[in-house]
Amino acid sequence: MKAALFNPIRYSGPSPAGWPVAPSAYDLEIGRRSMLGGLENLQLGDELGFDWVTVAEHHYAGFSLTPNPMVLAGALTQLVKRAKIALLGPTVPILNPVRVAEEYAMLDNLTGGRVVAGLLRGTPNEYVTYNINPAESRDRFEEALALIRRAWTEPEPFGWQGRFYQYRSVAVWPRVVQSPYPALYMSGSSPESGAMAARNHVGLGLAFTTVPLASQAARFYREEADKLGWRPSIDQVLYRMGFHVAETDEQAMADLVESGAAKPHVGLTMANKAVLAGAMSSGYFGKAAEEQKERVAPRDAAERIEQGQILLGSPETIWKQICRVRDQVGAGILDLFPIVPIADRTRRSIELFGGRLLPRLHEN
Repeated sequence: MKAALFNPIRYSGPSPAGWPVAPSAYDLEIGRRSMLGGLENLQLGDELGFDWVTVAEHHYAGFSLTPNPMVLAGALTQLVKRAKIALLGPTVPILNPVRVAEEYAMLDNLTGGRVVAGLLRGTPNEYVTYNINPAESRDRFEEALALIRRAWTEPEPFGWQGRFYQYRSVAVWPRVVQSPYPALYMSGSSPESGAMAARNHVGLGLAFTTVPLASQAARFYREEADKLGWRPSIDQVLYRMGFHVAETDEQAMADLVESGAAKPHVGLTMANKAVLAGAMSSGYFGKAAEEQKERVAPRDAAERIEQGQILLGSPETIWKQICRVRDQVGAGILDLFPIVPIADRTRRSIELFGGRLLPRLHEN
């Protein structure tokens, strides 16, 4: 198994709930410290042996100060010397796909071929950012994926006349280092997304969900791939979850309570309603709609551990939790984000994971 350290670069000061958040709530010095602290933690993850460091794209709120993950990844190329830099990722349907292909190619050159390319649809609320119709997101995504792949592999200039994108000439410089292109991932919690990932031979990312639902989604993805005559590798299934490691179970829980993170919630507060809205607007009914609600239902810490949404405890306790995810989801990559927003505890948690858990993870 492999481990990725995800840092959304969360704003470390008070930030109003809801979405969008008024810019007047942003403090310049807190924002600067938040960004630098996030970079330091990702650099630490690289030094400790994490296989990947991960960044993402979100807009208009303090959960993540990375409206352009390509910019942050550019900074990381100068700090992260060994780990792969995974962008999970740009929200492709609201962006220019040729620009996405060019920026990934730049990063692949700057890292010497250590970029992982996540291409995501994003949550419906974020389509407001650049005034894109969320009902078109799935079709936009699949066309953009085909265009980006061709831009990376076509040796001569070419034109593109699609439903959503039209270009007289595409000729991406620089070329990507990796052949034929960087490893690709997309989110795939819904059956439609899982089928699309299988159809396009793309890795599956599962985030802000539960182990039972992720297990179903991963099984469906593998079954769809099998129908198409190929078999995903274990590294093509990624599972994102929160984590906090302390010397003892009691200390880990005390840290969570002190930080306020023990209150019932799951992952992106702003995304919870968005996921539900997306489920309804995308035609989810019956069982599918209930599964979407289950993904984002508020839970206390004990429930989140039980549902496989967070790893919490001593190294030995967390190892048992990891084994459950490995056995039930079949994920080859755990994408882990800190859940205790206290700087020294976060750093110590990353150090404990790197020193006490990564060696065991890499053996399995």
